[in-house]
Amino acid sequence: MRRNIVHSGADALIYEIRQIVALAKNIQALGVSITWENIGDPIQKGESIPDWMKEIVVGLVNENKSWGYTATQGDEGTRKFLASKVNERGGAQITHEDILFFNGLGDAVAKIFGFMRREARVLGPSPAYSTLSSAEAAHSGYEHLTYQLNPKNDWMPDLEDIENKVKYNDSIAGILLINPDNPTGAVYPKEVIREIVKICEKYDTILICDETYAHVNYSEWGSIHLSEVIGDKVCGFALRSISKEFPWPGARCGWLEIFNRKNDPVFDRYIKSLLDAKMLEVCSTTLPQLSIPRVYSHPEFLPHLKFRNEKFKKRAEKATKALSGIPGVTVAQPKGAFYLTVLFDEGVLKDNMKLPFANTQVEEYVSPLLGKAALDRRFVLHLLASAGICVVPLSSFCCDLNGFRVTLLEEDETKFDWIYKTLADSIKEYLRS
Repeated sequence: MRRNIVHSGADALIYEIRQIVALAKNIQALGVSITWENIGDPIQKGESIPDWMKEIVVGLVNENKSWGYTATQGDEGTRKFLASKVNERGGAQITHEDILFFNGLGDAVAKIFGFMRREARVLGPSPAYSTLSSAEAAHSGYEHLTYQLNPKNDWMPDLEDIENKVKYNDSIAGILLINPDNPTGAVYPKEVIREIVKICEKYDTILICDETYAHVNYSEWGSIHLSEVIGDKVCGFALRSISKEFPWPGARCGWLEIFNRKNDPVFDRYIKSLLDAKMLEVCSTTLPQLSIPRVYSHPEFLPHLKFRNEKFKKRAEKATKALSGIPGVTVAQPKGAFYLTVLFDEGVLKDNMKLPFANTQVEEYVSPLLGKAALDRRFVLHLLASAGICVVPLSSFCCDLNGFRVTLLEEDETKFDWIYKTLADSIKEYLRS
Protein backbone atom coordinates (compact mmCIF):
# COMPACT_ATOMS: atom_id res chain seq x y z
CA MET A 1 0.00 0.00 0.00
CA ARG A 2 1.11 3.59 -0.54
CA ARG A 3 0.87 4.17 3.23
CA ASN A 4 1.36 1.81 6.13
CA ILE A 5 -2.06 1.65 7.80
CA VAL A 6 -1.04 -0.71 10.64
CA HIS A 7 -1.11 0.81 14.13
CA SER A 8 2.26 0.77 15.89
CA GLY A 9 0.75 -1.21 18.75
CA ALA A 10 -0.93 -3.87 16.60
CA ASP A 11 1.52 -6.61 17.62
CA ALA A 12 0.63 -6.04 21.28
CA LEU A 13 -2.95 -7.24 20.78
CA ILE A 14 -2.47 -10.75 22.13
CA TYR A 15 -5.23 -12.71 23.89
CA GLU A 16 -3.90 -16.19 24.49
CA ILE A 17 -7.00 -17.10 26.52
CA ARG A 18 -8.92 -17.37 23.24
CA GLN A 19 -6.05 -17.83 20.78
CA ILE A 20 -5.18 -21.19 22.29
CA VAL A 21 -8.67 -22.39 21.33
CA ALA A 22 -7.64 -22.71 17.66
CA LEU A 23 -4.80 -25.07 18.61
CA ALA A 24 -7.05 -27.05 20.91
CA LYS A 25 -9.72 -27.44 18.23
CA ASN A 26 -7.14 -28.76 15.78
CA ILE A 27 -6.05 -31.30 18.38
CA GLN A 28 -9.71 -32.12 19.03
CA ALA A 29 -10.17 -32.82 15.31
CA LEU A 30 -7.35 -35.38 15.59
CA GLY A 31 -9.31 -37.43 18.11
CA VAL A 32 -8.52 -35.88 21.51
CA SER A 33 -11.46 -34.97 23.78
CA ILE A 34 -10.86 -31.42 25.06
CA THR A 35 -11.70 -30.11 28.52
CA TRP A 36 -11.91 -26.31 28.24
CA GLU A 37 -10.17 -24.67 31.19
CA ASN A 38 -8.94 -21.63 29.32
CA ILE A 39 -11.72 -19.10 29.74
CA GLY A 40 -13.86 -17.82 32.61
CA ASP A 41 -17.31 -18.61 31.25
CA PRO A 42 -19.48 -20.13 34.00
CA ILE A 43 -22.25 -20.91 31.52
CA GLN A 44 -19.97 -22.98 29.29
CA LYS A 45 -18.92 -25.00 32.34
CA GLY A 46 -22.48 -25.84 33.31
CA GLU A 47 -23.66 -23.19 35.78
CA SER A 48 -27.44 -22.71 35.66
CA ILE A 49 -29.02 -19.27 35.85
CA PRO A 50 -31.60 -19.09 38.67
CA ASP A 51 -35.22 -19.11 37.54
CA TRP A 52 -35.98 -15.83 39.34
CA MET A 53 -33.23 -14.11 37.34
CA LYS A 54 -34.54 -15.52 34.08
CA GLU A 55 -38.04 -14.31 34.98
CA ILE A 56 -36.72 -10.77 35.41
CA VAL A 57 -35.12 -10.84 31.96
CA VAL A 58 -38.22 -12.39 30.37
CA GLY A 59 -40.32 -9.65 31.94
CA LEU A 60 -38.03 -7.00 30.50
CA VAL A 61 -38.22 -8.57 27.04
CA ASN A 62 -41.97 -8.07 27.22
CA GLU A 63 -41.52 -4.36 27.95
CA ASN A 64 -41.20 -2.26 24.79
CA LYS A 65 -38.66 0.11 26.35
CA SER A 66 -36.05 -2.68 26.55
CA TRP A 67 -36.02 -2.78 22.73
CA GLY A 68 -35.11 0.90 22.25
CA TYR A 69 -32.17 3.23 22.72
CA THR A 70 -31.28 4.28 26.23
CA ALA A 71 -29.36 7.36 27.36
CA THR A 72 -25.82 7.51 25.98
CA GLN A 73 -24.30 7.47 29.47
CA GLY A 74 -26.56 4.60 30.48
CA ASP A 75 -30.13 4.20 31.69
CA GLU A 76 -30.71 7.00 34.17
CA GLY A 77 -32.72 4.90 36.61
CA THR A 78 -30.02 2.22 36.67
CA ARG A 79 -27.27 4.80 37.14
CA LYS A 80 -29.13 6.40 40.05
CA PHE A 81 -29.62 2.97 41.59
CA LEU A 82 -25.92 2.09 41.26
CA ALA A 83 -24.81 5.47 42.61
CA SER A 84 -26.96 4.90 45.69
CA LYS A 85 -25.34 1.49 46.19
CA VAL A 86 -21.88 3.08 46.03
CA ASN A 87 -22.88 5.76 48.53
CA GLU A 88 -24.31 3.20 50.96
CA ARG A 89 -20.81 1.76 51.39
CA GLY A 90 -19.49 5.01 52.83
CA GLY A 91 -16.26 6.44 51.48
CA ALA A 92 -16.31 8.34 48.18
CA GLN A 93 -19.74 9.67 47.25
CA ILE A 94 -20.94 9.89 43.65
CA THR A 95 -24.02 10.80 41.62
CA HIS A 96 -25.52 9.08 38.60
CA GLU A 97 -23.45 11.47 36.45
CA ASP A 98 -20.35 9.60 37.69
CA ILE A 99 -21.44 6.32 36.09
CA LEU A 100 -20.85 5.49 32.43
CA PHE A 101 -22.04 2.32 30.70
CA PHE A 102 -20.26 0.36 27.97
CA ASN A 103 -20.91 -2.73 25.87
CA GLY A 104 -18.95 -4.90 28.27
CA LEU A 105 -15.66 -4.01 29.92
CA GLY A 106 -13.77 -4.93 26.74
CA ASP A 107 -15.44 -1.92 25.13
CA ALA A 108 -14.62 0.19 28.20
CA VAL A 109 -10.95 -0.86 28.19
CA ALA A 110 -10.61 -0.07 24.49
CA LYS A 111 -11.88 3.45 25.09
CA ILE A 112 -10.00 4.00 28.36
CA PHE A 113 -6.70 3.47 26.56
CA GLY A 114 -7.80 4.55 23.10
CA PHE A 115 -8.61 8.07 24.30
CA MET A 116 -5.67 8.42 26.65
CA ARG A 117 -2.74 10.51 25.48
CA ARG A 118 -0.24 8.10 23.91
CA GLU A 119 2.71 9.12 26.10
CA ALA A 120 0.64 8.67 29.28
CA ARG A 121 1.27 5.19 30.67
CA VAL A 122 -0.64 3.03 33.13
CA LEU A 123 1.33 0.72 35.43
CA GLY A 124 -0.38 -2.65 35.83
CA PRO A 125 0.17 -5.93 37.69
CA SER A 126 2.25 -8.87 36.47
CA PRO A 127 0.87 -11.46 35.93
CA ALA A 128 -1.52 -9.24 33.95
CA TYR A 129 -4.98 -9.80 32.55
CA SER A 130 -4.49 -9.85 28.78
CA THR A 131 -7.30 -7.47 27.80
CA LEU A 132 -5.87 -4.72 29.99
CA SER A 133 -2.17 -5.30 29.32
CA SER A 134 -2.61 -5.64 25.55
CA ALA A 135 -4.77 -2.52 25.33
CA GLU A 136 -2.28 -0.45 27.35
CA ALA A 137 0.65 -1.69 25.28
CA ALA A 138 -1.18 -1.13 21.99
CA HIS A 139 -2.15 2.42 22.95
CA SER A 140 1.45 3.34 23.78
CA GLY A 141 3.24 1.32 21.11
CA TYR A 142 5.56 -0.13 23.76
CA GLU A 143 5.56 -3.12 26.10
CA HIS A 144 3.10 -2.87 28.96
CA LEU A 145 4.64 -1.42 32.14
CA THR A 146 4.18 -3.72 35.12
CA TYR A 147 4.75 -4.10 38.84
CA GLN A 148 5.24 -7.48 40.47
CA LEU A 149 2.70 -9.59 42.32
CA ASN A 150 4.52 -11.77 44.83
CA PRO A 151 3.65 -15.49 44.61
CA LYS A 152 5.36 -16.09 47.96
CA ASN A 153 2.99 -13.61 49.61
CA ASP A 154 -0.38 -14.77 48.22
CA TRP A 155 0.26 -12.74 45.05
CA MET A 156 0.11 -9.43 46.91
CA PRO A 157 1.42 -6.33 45.05
CA ASP A 158 5.03 -5.38 45.68
CA LEU A 159 4.42 -1.86 47.03
CA GLU A 160 8.10 -0.90 46.87
CA ASP A 161 8.22 -1.94 43.22
CA ILE A 162 5.12 0.16 42.49
CA GLU A 163 6.48 3.28 44.16
CA ASN A 164 9.92 3.02 42.58
CA LYS A 165 8.48 2.66 39.10
CA VAL A 166 6.10 5.57 39.56
CA LYS A 167 8.77 7.74 41.18
CA TYR A 168 11.39 7.24 38.48
CA ASN A 169 9.14 7.16 35.40
CA ASP A 170 7.14 10.36 35.03
CA SER A 171 5.30 8.98 31.99
CA ILE A 172 3.23 6.86 34.42
CA ALA A 173 -0.08 8.65 34.80
CA GLY A 174 -2.02 5.86 36.47
CA ILE A 175 -1.85 2.65 38.51
CA LEU A 176 -4.06 -0.32 37.72
CA LEU A 177 -5.37 -2.88 40.23
CA ILE A 178 -7.44 -5.99 39.55
CA ASN A 179 -9.31 -6.93 42.71
CA PRO A 180 -10.11 -9.81 43.01
CA ASP A 181 -7.27 -10.61 40.66
CA ASN A 182 -7.28 -12.44 37.37
CA PRO A 183 -5.31 -14.70 36.84
CA THR A 184 -4.12 -15.37 40.42
CA GLY A 185 -7.36 -15.28 42.45
CA ALA A 186 -5.72 -12.93 44.97
CA VAL A 187 -7.90 -10.52 46.97
CA TYR A 188 -6.29 -7.35 48.31
CA PRO A 189 -7.11 -6.29 51.87
CA LYS A 190 -8.05 -2.69 52.60
CA GLU A 191 -4.59 -1.89 53.99
CA VAL A 192 -2.86 -2.79 50.72
CA ILE A 193 -5.25 -0.69 48.61
CA ARG A 194 -4.81 2.23 51.00
CA GLU A 195 -1.04 2.12 50.48
CA ILE A 196 -1.53 2.28 46.73
CA VAL A 197 -3.93 5.20 47.15
CA LYS A 198 -1.15 6.97 49.10
CA ILE A 199 1.28 6.41 46.23
CA CYS A 200 -1.24 7.85 43.77
CA GLU A 201 -1.74 10.90 45.98
CA LYS A 202 1.99 11.40 46.48
CA TYR A 203 2.81 11.28 42.76
CA ASP A 204 -0.45 12.75 41.43
CA THR A 205 -1.57 9.74 39.38
CA ILE A 206 -5.00 8.27 38.80
CA LEU A 207 -6.05 4.90 40.23
CA ILE A 208 -7.96 2.37 38.14
CA CYS A 209 -9.45 -0.74 39.75
CA ASP A 210 -10.95 -3.59 37.76
CA GLU A 211 -13.73 -4.91 40.02
CA THR A 212 -15.18 -7.43 37.57
CA TYR A 213 -15.09 -10.08 40.33
CA ALA A 214 -16.04 -7.78 43.21
CA HIS A 215 -18.82 -10.11 44.35
CA VAL A 216 -16.99 -13.34 43.55
CA ASN A 217 -15.03 -13.03 46.76
CA TYR A 218 -14.58 -15.70 49.43
CA SER A 219 -11.75 -14.08 51.40
CA GLU A 220 -11.88 -13.67 55.17
CA TRP A 221 -12.46 -9.91 54.81
CA GLY A 222 -14.98 -9.94 51.96
CA SER A 223 -15.45 -7.44 49.16
CA ILE A 224 -13.45 -4.20 49.37
CA HIS A 225 -14.50 -1.65 46.75
CA LEU A 226 -12.32 1.18 45.52
CA SER A 227 -14.97 3.68 46.64
CA GLU A 228 -14.38 2.62 50.26
CA VAL A 229 -10.66 3.50 50.28
CA ILE A 230 -9.93 6.04 47.55
CA GLY A 231 -10.84 9.01 49.75
CA ASP A 232 -11.60 12.49 48.45
CA LYS A 233 -8.29 13.48 46.82
CA VAL A 234 -7.19 10.84 44.30
CA CYS A 235 -8.95 10.71 40.93
CA GLY A 236 -9.87 7.30 39.61
CA PHE A 237 -12.53 4.86 38.59
CA ALA A 238 -13.68 1.28 39.14
CA LEU A 239 -14.64 -1.06 36.31
CA ARG A 240 -17.75 -3.10 37.09
CA SER A 241 -19.73 -5.73 35.21
CA ILE A 242 -22.55 -8.27 35.49
CA SER A 243 -20.72 -10.89 33.41
CA LYS A 244 -19.25 -12.86 36.32
CA GLU A 245 -21.61 -12.16 39.19
CA PHE A 246 -25.08 -12.76 37.68
CA PRO A 247 -23.39 -14.46 35.71
CA TRP A 248 -24.31 -13.08 32.27
CA PRO A 249 -21.11 -12.89 30.18
CA GLY A 250 -23.08 -12.73 26.95
CA ALA A 251 -24.86 -9.55 28.02
CA ARG A 252 -21.73 -7.45 27.36
CA CYS A 253 -22.71 -4.97 30.03
CA GLY A 254 -20.12 -3.05 32.05
CA TRP A 255 -19.75 0.38 33.57
CA LEU A 256 -17.33 2.80 35.20
CA GLU A 257 -17.80 4.26 38.68
CA ILE A 258 -15.87 7.54 38.57
CA PHE A 259 -14.44 9.13 41.72
CA ASN A 260 -13.31 12.70 42.46
CA ARG A 261 -13.75 13.74 38.84
CA LYS A 262 -13.83 17.45 39.59
CA ASN A 263 -10.58 17.41 41.56
CA ASP A 264 -8.49 17.82 38.43
CA PRO A 265 -9.50 19.55 35.17
CA VAL A 266 -7.33 17.21 33.10
CA PHE A 267 -9.02 14.11 34.55
CA ASP A 268 -12.42 15.76 34.12
CA ARG A 269 -11.69 16.47 30.44
CA TYR A 270 -10.45 12.90 29.96
CA ILE A 271 -13.67 11.46 31.38
CA LYS A 272 -15.66 13.78 29.11
CA SER A 273 -13.75 12.34 26.13
CA LEU A 274 -14.97 8.85 27.09
CA LEU A 275 -18.56 10.10 27.16
CA ASP A 276 -18.05 11.91 23.85
CA ALA A 277 -16.80 8.65 22.36
CA LYS A 278 -19.96 6.90 23.56
CA MET A 279 -22.03 9.66 21.91
CA LEU A 280 -20.75 8.45 18.54
CA GLU A 281 -22.27 5.02 19.28
CA VAL A 282 -25.54 6.50 20.63
CA CYS A 283 -25.73 4.09 23.60
CA SER A 284 -24.84 0.72 25.07
CA THR A 285 -27.18 -2.29 25.09
CA THR A 286 -30.42 -1.44 26.88
CA LEU A 287 -31.91 -4.67 28.25
CA PRO A 288 -29.01 -5.79 30.49
CA GLN A 289 -28.81 -2.30 32.02
CA LEU A 290 -32.50 -2.38 32.90
CA SER A 291 -32.09 -5.76 34.60
CA ILE A 292 -29.51 -4.53 37.14
CA PRO A 293 -31.77 -2.78 39.70
CA ARG A 294 -34.28 -5.62 39.58
CA VAL A 295 -31.67 -8.36 40.01
CA TYR A 296 -29.63 -6.52 42.67
CA SER A 297 -32.81 -5.70 44.63
CA HIS A 298 -34.29 -9.20 44.46
CA PRO A 299 -34.48 -10.96 47.84
CA GLU A 300 -32.66 -13.97 46.37
CA PHE A 301 -29.66 -12.01 45.06
CA LEU A 302 -27.53 -11.90 48.22
CA PRO A 303 -28.20 -15.59 49.01
CA HIS A 304 -27.26 -16.30 45.38
CA LEU A 305 -23.91 -14.54 45.82
CA LYS A 306 -23.31 -16.31 49.14
CA PHE A 307 -24.05 -19.72 47.63
CA ARG A 308 -21.67 -19.12 44.72
CA ASN A 309 -18.88 -17.85 46.97
CA GLU A 310 -19.17 -20.87 49.24
CA LYS A 311 -19.08 -23.11 46.17
CA PHE A 312 -15.95 -21.49 44.76
CA LYS A 313 -14.25 -21.46 48.15
CA LYS A 314 -14.72 -25.23 48.50
CA ARG A 315 -13.40 -25.76 44.98
CA ALA A 316 -10.40 -23.51 45.65
CA GLU A 317 -9.56 -25.53 48.77
CA LYS A 318 -9.96 -28.85 46.94
CA ALA A 319 -7.92 -27.74 43.91
CA THR A 320 -5.14 -26.29 46.05
CA LYS A 321 -4.95 -29.48 48.08
CA ALA A 322 -4.72 -31.58 44.90
CA LEU A 323 -1.76 -29.56 43.58
CA SER A 324 0.08 -28.66 46.78
CA GLY A 325 3.11 -30.64 47.83
CA ILE A 326 4.30 -31.39 44.29
CA PRO A 327 8.07 -30.74 44.23
CA GLY A 328 8.89 -27.86 41.90
CA VAL A 329 5.43 -26.28 42.03
CA THR A 330 3.99 -23.38 44.06
CA VAL A 331 0.24 -22.89 44.49
CA ALA A 332 -1.39 -20.08 46.48
CA GLN A 333 -5.02 -20.78 47.38
CA PRO A 334 -7.35 -18.35 45.57
CA LYS A 335 -9.56 -16.07 47.67
CA GLY A 336 -11.66 -14.58 44.87
CA ALA A 337 -12.63 -14.85 41.20
CA PHE A 338 -12.64 -18.38 39.83
CA TYR A 339 -9.07 -19.07 38.76
CA LEU A 340 -6.07 -20.82 40.21
CA THR A 341 -2.50 -20.11 39.10
CA VAL A 342 0.06 -22.90 39.21
CA LEU A 343 3.64 -21.62 39.33
CA PHE A 344 6.63 -23.74 38.35
CA ASP A 345 9.61 -22.96 40.54
CA GLU A 346 12.52 -21.26 38.83
CA GLY A 347 14.72 -23.66 36.89
CA VAL A 348 12.55 -26.78 37.15
CA LEU A 349 11.26 -26.72 33.57
CA LYS A 350 13.56 -28.01 30.83
CA ASP A 351 13.07 -27.96 27.08
CA ASN A 352 13.43 -31.73 26.81
CA MET A 353 10.55 -32.58 29.14
CA LYS A 354 7.47 -34.21 27.65
CA LEU A 355 4.23 -36.07 28.11
CA PRO A 356 3.05 -38.93 25.86
CA PHE A 357 1.06 -37.82 22.82
CA ALA A 358 -2.45 -39.16 22.41
CA ASN A 359 -1.68 -40.47 18.92
CA THR A 360 0.77 -40.13 16.04
CA GLN A 361 -1.25 -37.45 14.24
CA VAL A 362 -1.31 -35.28 17.34
CA GLU A 363 2.44 -35.70 17.72
CA GLU A 364 2.99 -34.62 14.10
CA TYR A 365 0.82 -31.53 14.66
CA VAL A 366 2.21 -30.45 18.05
CA SER A 367 5.92 -31.19 17.64
CA PRO A 368 6.64 -28.27 15.25
CA LEU A 369 4.94 -25.89 17.71
CA LEU A 370 7.33 -26.76 20.53
CA GLY A 371 10.55 -25.45 19.03
CA LYS A 372 10.35 -21.75 19.93
CA ALA A 373 7.69 -22.05 22.63
CA ALA A 374 8.23 -20.66 26.13
CA LEU A 375 8.91 -23.36 28.72
CA ASP A 376 5.46 -23.13 30.31
CA ARG A 377 3.78 -23.07 26.90
CA ARG A 378 5.61 -26.32 26.09
CA PHE A 379 3.98 -27.88 29.15
CA VAL A 380 0.56 -26.51 28.16
CA LEU A 381 0.90 -27.98 24.65
CA HIS A 382 1.98 -31.35 26.02
CA LEU A 383 -0.94 -31.29 28.46
CA LEU A 384 -3.32 -30.59 25.57
CA ALA A 385 -1.83 -33.32 23.42
CA SER A 386 -1.73 -35.87 26.23
CA ALA A 387 -4.74 -35.27 28.50
CA GLY A 388 -6.81 -32.84 26.43
CA ILE A 389 -6.97 -30.22 29.19
CA CYS A 390 -6.78 -26.69 27.77
CA VAL A 391 -5.18 -24.21 30.19
CA VAL A 392 -3.39 -20.89 29.59
CA PRO A 393 0.40 -20.45 30.06
CA LEU A 394 1.35 -17.87 32.67
CA SER A 395 3.96 -16.36 30.33
CA SER A 396 1.08 -15.11 28.17
CA PHE A 397 -0.09 -12.90 31.06
CA CYS A 398 2.70 -10.35 30.50
CA CYS A 399 4.86 -12.23 32.94
CA ASP A 400 8.38 -13.71 33.09
CA LEU A 401 7.29 -16.51 35.43
CA ASN A 402 6.46 -20.02 34.23
CA GLY A 403 3.13 -21.59 35.10
CA PHE A 404 -0.46 -21.78 33.95
CA ARG A 405 -3.97 -20.62 34.84
CA VAL A 406 -6.84 -23.06 35.30
CA THR A 407 -10.46 -22.36 36.29
CA LEU A 408 -12.62 -23.42 39.23
CA LEU A 409 -15.78 -23.50 37.13
CA GLU A 410 -16.46 -27.16 36.37
CA GLU A 411 -19.93 -27.90 37.79
CA ASP A 412 -19.68 -31.69 37.50
CA GLU A 413 -17.94 -32.66 40.75
CA THR A 414 -16.63 -35.95 39.39
CA LYS A 415 -15.11 -34.20 36.37
CA PHE A 416 -13.71 -31.43 38.59
CA ASP A 417 -11.90 -34.05 40.64
CA TRP A 418 -10.64 -35.72 37.45
CA ILE A 419 -9.30 -32.40 36.09
CA TYR A 420 -7.21 -31.68 39.17
CA LYS A 421 -6.02 -35.24 39.65
CA THR A 422 -4.98 -35.34 36.00
CA LEU A 423 -3.23 -31.99 36.32
CA ALA A 424 -1.32 -33.21 39.38
CA ASP A 425 -0.36 -36.50 37.72
CA SER A 426 0.64 -34.74 34.48
CA ILE A 427 2.84 -32.21 36.30
CA LYS A 428 4.62 -34.98 38.22
CA GLU A 429 5.15 -37.04 35.09
CA TYR A 430 6.38 -34.04 33.09
CA LEU A 431 8.86 -32.96 35.74
CA ARG A 432 10.21 -36.55 35.96
CA SER A 433 10.66 -36.93 32.21
